[in-house]
Amino acid sequence: MANDARGDGASSMADILAVFRVEHPDIALTRTVGHDTTATIRPIRQAGTDPEGDRYLFSVTSDDFDEFEAGLSADPTVEAWERLVHLEDEAVYAFTYADDAILLSTEIGRSNGVVLEMLNEGTTWIFKTWFPSRSCAQRLWDFAKDQGAEIELDRINEHGSIVSGSYGLTETQREAILVALETGYFDEPRGATLGEVARRLDISQPAASGLLRRGLKRLVRSTVAESDRE
Repeated sequence: MANDARGDGASSMADILAVFRVEHPDIALTRTVGHDTTATIRPIRQAGTDPEGDRYLFSVTSDDFDEFEAGLSADPTVEAWERLVHLEDEAVYAFTYADDAILLSTEIGRSNGVVLEMLNEGTTWIFKTWFPSRSCAQRLWDFAKDQGAEIELDRINEHGSIVSGSYGLTETQREAILVALETGYFDEPRGATLGEVARRLDISQPAASGLLRRGLKRLVRSTVAESDRE
C-alpha cells in the first residue's frame, strides 16, 4: 500500500475507492464474532451513533443470538450493549465501545474518508471506502499497521473528483454528500446531526435524509457495485 498510496502528484489528486480487509483482536466486536462464528454485523446506514451517547447501531444476523450475546458480554472491546429489535434471524443492537477498542470506521473519518460498506467475514473486517486522495487512504493503512493489525488491500480504483465526476449523482445529491462530509456527519461519533446538515442545505430534515440516502445508493451502485462486476 505504501507504494500504491504515494504515487505521483497527478494521481494523488484522484478520488480513491478502496476495499480493505483488516484483522486484530482489539478491533471493536472482533471477539464477539470469534465467539459466534455465524454472526454477521453491519452498521445501520443513516443511524451511525445514538445522539444521546456514543452508542453505535448495527444490524446483526446470527444462527444463535444467545451465543452472540454471550460473546458480547465477554468482549473487552464492548463496554455496554442493548438489543433494540429482534426479528427472526436478524436483530438491531446498540453498542458502546471500551475506550481502548480499535475503531477503524472512526479513523477512516479522521482520514477524510467515507465508509461505503462494512461487514465481517469471521474475525476479518471488510471496509469498502472512499477517500479524496491516496495520501488519505495511506493514513488508514499506517494507522492499522501502527496498531499491529493485519491489513490487506483487496482493490483500489482511481476516479475523477467527486465534485467533477457525477457517478450518476444529481447536483443536489452531490452537494448534500459533500456538506455531510464537511460537517462530520459521516464520522463516528458524528460531528453533526442530520438536522445540522439540513440547515446547511437550507432544506427540511426529511429532504436532507432522502438526498443522502439516494445519493449514497447511487454512489455505491456506480462505484463499488460496478467494481464488483469487473
